Amino acid sequence: MASSLRKLSMVQVDVFTDHALTGNSLAVFLDGRGLSTEHMQALAREMNLSETTFILPGEAGGEKDRGVRVRIFTVQEELPFAGHPTLGTASVLRGQTGASEIRLDLNVGTVPVRFTDKLAQPAFGEMTQNNPEFGAIHNVEDIARLTNLSAADFDDSAPIQTVSTGMPFTMVALRSLQTVQKLRLDLDRAAEYLARSGGKFFYFVCRETVDPKARLHARMIFYNGDDPATGSAAGCCAAWMVAHGVAASDEQVLIEQGLEMHRPSCIFVRATKPENRRDNHVVNVRVGGNCVEVLRGEVTLTL
Repeated sequence: MASSLRKLSMVQVDVFTDHALTGNSLAVFLDGRGLSTEHMQALAREMNLSETTFILPGEAGGEKDRGVRVRIFTVQEELPFAGHPTLGTASVLRGQTGASEIRLDLNVGTVPVRFTDKLAQPAFGEMTQNNPEFGAIHNVEDIARLTNLSAADFDDSAPIQTVSTGMPFTMVALRSLQTVQKLRLDLDRAAEYLARSGGKFFYFVCRETVDPKARLHARMIFYNGDDPATGSAAGCCAAWMVAHGVAASDEQVLIEQGLEMHRPSCIFVRATKPENRRDNHVVNVRVGGNCVEVLRGEVTLTL
């Protein structure tokens, strides 16, 4: 078959920040129709960011029901869901329309993103994630072996637990900011442990923060190094906080992330624990933040 030259328009945005060159960068390809999964994965490797998304415009009727189809890729794999790509892509789709809501059709289903501060730039967007599923509670000693920490370094006021709102993360609370900042995770052993226990990545948090307005300081260390902001993990964390009394039901709190890599991010989270429920039943997980456009470009491919 004859090859054809194609130019792909893309936008790069910084997510969970209101200042360019901070937060978590995201590449958004505005029309990925006709690209194979292999092409998308190769483009994600070329962008070399935490994630790259591909918008696949469809019929107006289908988009009204399910939202705009979007696929999310890291440098290594396609993800069913991720937070900063959802917020960033919704912000790009919102464009100059000032729409109060953008709905994305992701591999986990439809995720709505609602925007406020219509006259402000950048606007604040808040996604509603899937209701959380609470998984295994983990033994401190098992996690300590993966981090070269002692049991005394862990905050025992809340359990180490796997939670998913579309992507399973294992919440690990440490006692001090210094311990989180100096954390060294054995990535190979951690991956083996998580594969056995049902998690995708660890999300390390502590109640001691750099910003006094923040409730938690967080780090997410994965195969591409530190993640500047992890909205999917923050949603799991919101559910975990409300379930275990770290935050009150429907209280919006700030999670700071990315400071160790000089990409400070502000992730605002909240979740609802219905009244008269004594278990960890949590619903209505919301994760929000700002998004700043930093560049527009065009990629030329021979397909």
